[in-house]
Amino acid sequence: MIIPKPLISGVPSHMLNDLTAHLARHNGLSEDASRQALGIVLNAAERQDSPFATAMFKTIPGARALSARTGSTIGAPVGEIARLIEQTPGGKRIVAQSMISELHKLGLDHKAIGLLLPSISTYMDEHHALVGFGHLGDLIGSDLDAVAAAAQAA
Repeated sequence: MIIPKPLISGVPSHMLNDLTAHLARHNGLSEDASRQALGIVLNAAERQDSPFATAMFKTIPGARALSARTGSTIGAPVGEIARLIEQTPGGKRIVAQSMISELHKLGLDHKAIGLLLPSISTYMDEHHALVGFGHLGDLIGSDLDAVAAAAQAA
């Protein structure tokens, strides 16, 4: 008799492990560092109320908990007002800088960070048909482009 793997909400519970293993293989990181990096990215996305975070949380069991644990570890704001402030153009910049700083603390340089987001996107596309998240602007929203254009126009 074959006993299936446990399911969480109808989805195999190994999905988060598979994603972190993919990130480790494609980014030259340990699985622990890959999980930490993913948590940092997810937490930044969640703080921005990004569709990326919402889609990941619906698709990958444990992703929301990883984001929350990571946020607690790095001291990310959790209050409703703080989250609203982080969604302003200036707040988005701070969240992006914080995310990059935390990824640097893990040992990722700018090139490695530049490879991390597309590798998450590739995995989600290939395994879950979730497309459209491959760079920082997709992660936290396109307002950064608008702010930069407005600053150059002024």
